[in-house]
Amino acid sequence: MAQSSQKINMADVAQAAGVSMATASRALNNESGVAEATRRRVLAVAEELSYVVSPEASRLAGGDTGRVAVVVPHISRWFFAALLEGLESVLRAADLDVLLYHVDGIEDRHDFFHRLPARRKVDAVVVLAFPVGEEEQRRLELMGVTIIAAGGQHAPYPNVSIDDETAGRQAMDHLLFLGHRRIAMIAAVDPDQPDEVQPSGRSNAYYGALRDAGIPLDERLVVTVDWGGDQGADAMAKLLSQPEPPTAVYAHSDEVALGAIRTLRRAGLRIPDDLSVIGIDDHPVAELTDLTTVRQPVREQGELAGRMLLSILGGEETEHDVVVPTQLVIRGSTAPPRQ
Repeated sequence: MAQSSQKINMADVAQAAGVSMATASRALNNESGVAEATRRRVLAVAEELSYVVSPEASRLAGGDTGRVAVVVPHISRWFFAALLEGLESVLRAADLDVLLYHVDGIEDRHDFFHRLPARRKVDAVVVLAFPVGEEEQRRLELMGVTIIAAGGQHAPYPNVSIDDETAGRQAMDHLLFLGHRRIAMIAAVDPDQPDEVQPSGRSNAYYGALRDAGIPLDERLVVTVDWGGDQGADAMAKLLSQPEPPTAVYAHSDEVALGAIRTLRRAGLRIPDDLSVIGIDDHPVAELTDLTTVRQPVREQGELAGRMLLSILGGEETEHDVVVPTQLVIRGSTAPPRQ
């Protein structure tokens, strides 16, 4: 027996149809991006439950608030600031206001996602370089609005990013091409991110490159630290304490690489004569310090995410996964190993 429409909301329809709130909203409002079979299932459930799309639900689905929520874990670091700058420039040009949510630390993160569904008065949520877990995905989807991601993520949202494993292979293949065989990795993790969502592409590149080159793995040449220059410096000190130090170091980021270089110079070692160093990102300081790196266009990723969001809100077809290419930039911190 059908229930009264006054007692049924879109969440009930989504649950009964086995889809997310966002999918139910798009299906009920005849928007693009929904498989025909899914659309029919949602409409059938809505009819069975006697659900009628309310004006308020239509307003939210149509994108009439003029506001976009942006979730970012760090705002003082170069990468996140450049990503945000690119995104904000596109949204501002489209007369959309940005509501910035700075989620700093695990406790703040948990509290934010607990309160998030109440913040429904936005047209969309953009997650910047912020891998989200399964429970966090569920909380996001309770909002029933468009969700996209930029700068790296582990969730099934439309997204813009680089391929971290490809970038890592570009760095490792460069060192192998130069003739290095004893290569160390300074891996970086974010202490504010749960273990299950820590990105692994840059580490996978290291292990895959060694395996493909037939080089046995020496676990003593792998040091894992938090992101940052000081942490990179400490990691390099550990590597230099090995009985047989590496001839090259592959760092997960330029900041980590520059920290390693500081330790090498204080130890009286010459770069790249005694030891080569390569990073990833092409941080603005990388060119000034002549650091070899793998460049990723950070601001461009933010801009592309902004344009993707505008297309989705406008009901246009758009790619689900946009991978921005990276580029090896050879400078003065790498050279063939000393014979």
